[in-house]
Amino acid sequence: MNVGTMIVLGGGLALGCWMLAKIAHAVTKALETLAAIAAVFVALWLAIKGAYLGVRWLVRHPRTVGTSAAVIAWWHWLGWLSLAVTIAAIVAGFGVWRWVSVSSFDVWAGRRIRARWQRWTIYAPRMPRWLRACRLTVSDDRHALVVNVNPLGRSGAVSRRRPRRDQTPRILGVRSGPSWDEVRVRLVPGQTPEDVDEAARALAVARGVARCQVRELESNVVSIDFQRRNLLSDVVACLDVAELHQATGDEVDLSRVWSGRTEYGTDWHQPLAGGHTLCAGATGAGKNSVMWAPIVSIGPAIRDGLVRVSGIDPKGMELAYGRDVFHRYAVTSKDALELLDELVDGMEARKGEHAGSVRTVPITRENPLELLEFDEIGALVRYVRDRKTREAITERVALLTTQGRALGYTMRGYVQEPTKDTVPVRELFPRRICLRVATKSHVGMVLGEHAYDRGAWANRIGESEAGVGYLFGEGIREPLRVRAAWVPDDAIKDLERLVTGPAPLAIPGPRPVLPFPQPAASPAGGAA
Repeated sequence: MNVGTMIVLGGGLALGCWMLAKIAHAVTKALETLAAIAAVFVALWLAIKGAYLGVRWLVRHPRTVGTSAAVIAWWHWLGWLSLAVTIAAIVAGFGVWRWVSVSSFDVWAGRRIRARWQRWTIYAPRMPRWLRACRLTVSDDRHALVVNVNPLGRSGAVSRRRPRRDQTPRILGVRSGPSWDEVRVRLVPGQTPEDVDEAARALAVARGVARCQVRELESNVVSIDFQRRNLLSDVVACLDVAELHQATGDEVDLSRVWSGRTEYGTDWHQPLAGGHTLCAGATGAGKNSVMWAPIVSIGPAIRDGLVRVSGIDPKGMELAYGRDVFHRYAVTSKDALELLDELVDGMEARKGEHAGSVRTVPITRENPLELLEFDEIGALVRYVRDRKTREAITERVALLTTQGRALGYTMRGYVQEPTKDTVPVRELFPRRICLRVATKSHVGMVLGEHAYDRGAWANRIGESEAGVGYLFGEGIREPLRVRAAWVPDDAIKDLERLVTGPAPLAIPGPRPVLPFPQPAASPAGGAA
């Protein structure tokens, strides 16, 4: 290679390096420009997203954001010492308020403080995990297939990904009462309230509570209620008969008769006029309390002739102890049929008298409420040997339950085995009470097909909880847990003396008010 060739090659190499340097410089400037533009766009996107998230958080949690902003501003402008002293003073004031009046504190402050505390310490961090464990998330079937290749072969596996935010139900709010927490949840597309119903037992186990109940609030919003405390663990006392002597029958509201307490700590009132009730429960479940508690409450109305109580008592024991309370009383199947015939004849006579004039016969002394207490109804409509007598009793019961509502005739039946074979007319009782039963299937027979899924776990009621049961029927969308008041023997004898004694004299001035047990010190467990 001569000198000229080397000079040409050197010049070409120098020219190539110069051109590469120019190109690299231009590319560097272009990349710097693109990076600056990208940084501006990323910063703008982050600012917009941050503002959006901040506004959304403010809209969803205005109290939390406002409180946090106030605390930060106080800390910045007035210092931490004054902030600590103020918080300590507020906490001390709340403590004194609760010590002086627990009921007013819980109504105005306690339940709200408890709801916020339960939401941010329990439900917000743990509820998504519970929902995933109970399979209450919508799965994404589009899983990526990962193939692992190695010298010995290859294998495929589906990658596991946690559900996205739009696949898990979102918590909308929490309400907390003395005994219950209500967690409002918005379902995601692909879910139904029935899916949550079926998982109620699993959710109760996840929360570590005895009961969980699901209520449908909207088409895509449900309330998952957790029972933290059992307010029905203690026996409920019946009304004091001695305090009923000065009350008049006109003061008794037959559409709201006090019968015990509900699981929310409130009074349980049930209507005796305008409907029929079927109560099912095993031996010792407390049917006696369900029967006698409302009868004690309407004692003044029985004495004044506004209510006439009839009793059918196949065992000859439950109602016989208060025989003087009953206008009619029967033990044998023959006597029971005669009693039912008398009621049917009276109903037909009342129908003929008021047909065309009124749609519902008002309760008066001339047309009193005819209340039939039918104990062990299955013993006479199923187990009576004489087929004709059995069929006749069933026919009369059907007539009274289908035609007696508007005419002032009410039947309350009690049974141990609520099968269709035992009580063929059970569908004619619009109101149902299910006390402790032996099997899960009995719950559905009494309260309806999906009652157990909605939290009516009557087969799990303990033997020591006599009078505790679930109520379902007219005007009640979800099963309600109640405990009927216990009526001791001396109260029944006092009731006999009340209904057979003279009516109180008319006293000028304001009429006395029929005494009821005072409401519970705390509001209903689900109250906000």
